[in-house]
Amino acid sequence: MSEIDTVPADSLPLRGIRVLELGNYIAGPTAGRLLADFGADVIKVERPRTGDETRRWRLHAGDTSMLYRTLNRGKRSLVLDLRSDEGREIVRDLVRRSDVLLENFRPGTLEKWGLDAATLEALNPELVLARISAFGQTGPLAGRPGFAAVAEAYGGFRELVGEAGRAPSRTGVSIGDTIAGIYTAFGVVMSLLERQRHPGDRPPLDRRAIDVALNEAMLSVTESLVPEWDAYGVRRERTGGRMEGIAPSNAYLCADGKSIVIAGNGDAIFQRYMRLIGREDLAADPELQSNEGRWAARDLLDEAIGQWAASRASAQALAELDAAGVPCGPIYTAEDVVADEQYAARGMIQRFDVHDGERLRTDVGFPGIVPVIGGRSLPIRALGPDLGAHTREILRELGWSDERIAAYEETVG
Repeated sequence: MSEIDTVPADSLPLRGIRVLELGNYIAGPTAGRLLADFGADVIKVERPRTGDETRRWRLHAGDTSMLYRTLNRGKRSLVLDLRSDEGREIVRDLVRRSDVLLENFRPGTLEKWGLDAATLEALNPELVLARISAFGQTGPLAGRPGFAAVAEAYGGFRELVGEAGRAPSRTGVSIGDTIAGIYTAFGVVMSLLERQRHPGDRPPLDRRAIDVALNEAMLSVTESLVPEWDAYGVRRERTGGRMEGIAPSNAYLCADGKSIVIAGNGDAIFQRYMRLIGREDLAADPELQSNEGRWAARDLLDEAIGQWAASRASAQALAELDAAGVPCGPIYTAEDVVADEQYAARGMIQRFDVHDGERLRTDVGFPGIVPVIGGRSLPIRALGPDLGAHTREILRELGWSDERIAAYEETVG
């Protein structure tokens, strides 16, 4: 049970919206999670016996990972074999009763299953179709498969991550999938809003189809990468802990072996920062009064700051920086996150007892819901469900008898 007070389901902004999620892995389920967080009824379709592959990703014990429980919170699990006639018929029945169809298969897969645009339009003229793929539904690369790692490379993002002179690295999370999932949820809400604002004036399905490409999602977060190249011939390079063109802003190792982040790149902040570390000469240097000059002198500045940080424990350094009004912070581990007062005050760590298939793990913290409404995270209504936990419930909603459901469960194992 979450430690956050229960919020009535009918007060959530997406209450009454039904989402049929055919997604697997991370991008599609992330979009579904965001919609479920705010009240949508998300029916997650999973393959028989094994379910979504993330059930076994980062699996430390049992048969269901904490990754799956996190990505699929608030959803209902329905076991279907989409390769079977019966499974596809159930999907068609659910499409008739849903507001959104969400999928992240390789383009052409829905069509192969008989769920092409014309069929979906006939089944439900109000349906919002949300599609996530590596390169989008059109263009010369549309048919290519690809995970987020490949899309991050195509999007120009991977080239910016890591240390100069070394092969690019990746972030420690599936950032391409996550960003694509966020864009997809945003697109779904836009389309639902348009439907609400213009009832009866139904746009064609291609206007109600949200087409998110992983590589484009990553391109969109590269800021001025492309215009700087086109306008000036400037090629962004990997800068490690720095940010290209902004200084001083980096991570620094302290005397206790912990690193801290300091962002002292504002003009007025820089003055306070340099005086704090005992470098009046740098504070007064006319060449360092603008960001351009500081970036040119970034090695000199990082050396001075690094020497100061190395002479202090991290807590002492952070206290002095806070007192001087210099933006800074510790580099948190998971242990630090769960102990943090700020996260606790806003309900951003919510605790549940959860069974992983081996045994019950008690008082496990999960990240809260973003964005915050009303000063604190909304409560997580439920963690990612056991495989097929809601199959009977959903089929009963479709009017199936208990005898028919029992026979169906025999076929899907």
